[in-house]
Amino acid sequence: MQLKNSTALITGGASGLGEATARYFAANGSNVIILDLNETAGKALEQEFSSKIKFIKTDVSSENDVHDAINLALETFGTIQIVVNCAGIAPVRKTVGKSEGIYGPHSLDLFEKTIKVNLIGTFNVIRLAAFAMEKNEPNDDGERGVIINTASVAAYDGQMGQVAYAASKGGIVSMTLPVARDLAKSGIRVMAIAPGLFETPLMMGLPEEARISLGQQIPFPSRLGKPYEYAWLARSIVENPMLNGEVIRLDGAIRMGPK
Repeated sequence: MQLKNSTALITGGASGLGEATARYFAANGSNVIILDLNETAGKALEQEFSSKIKFIKTDVSSENDVHDAINLALETFGTIQIVVNCAGIAPVRKTVGKSEGIYGPHSLDLFEKTIKVNLIGTFNVIRLAAFAMEKNEPNDDGERGVIINTASVAAYDGQMGQVAYAASKGGIVSMTLPVARDLAKSGIRVMAIAPGLFETPLMMGLPEEARISLGQQIPFPSRLGKPYEYAWLARSIVENPMLNGEVIRLDGAIRMGPK
């Protein structure tokens, strides 16, 4: 599968890793559909890239929202060959601890919301996009589509306060192989990327000293990852037909400590 003349649907594409991927894919010949709730940022990207990027305000955990977004994408560009799932949230809350000054158990609503957005939202997009991809004409390698999901090193090295986030990303890791096996007959590959510490909006909100300190924890290169480095790996996955059913850690060899 090649980026040029393909159509890529990118969730969470209005900021962070998703935005970097949307920009990189569009600059390299893809039509891009951004699914995100951030209307201001999404519309700005749409205007910047003219006909190459289209923004659709979408809650990835909503069946109706994603169904309507995929239909609009098909009406606009005809097909979808690539999906990159970057939408997600990363709350910090201990299993038992303080929240807003009150000591108690982890909010069940917050845990459910994290699973709903990160894990169920990812699967919601996978299942509906794969159904659309099955109708594509296969290329010379028999491929009809490529789906890339975003896990996290927290799936393996979850830190204190990351119980909900780590659980949601662990689910993405665990479903990568079975979904790839389910869709193999249709010529649709499924991969996941597990990023480490990257310059996302959450990280950029920290003081510079804190960002430098976090970067120094990474063996090599000893810095925070650049969002475009995620986009580079996504392109490599798209263009290498033997990459399927696997999770790739993109983390500079870091193994996260307890806190």
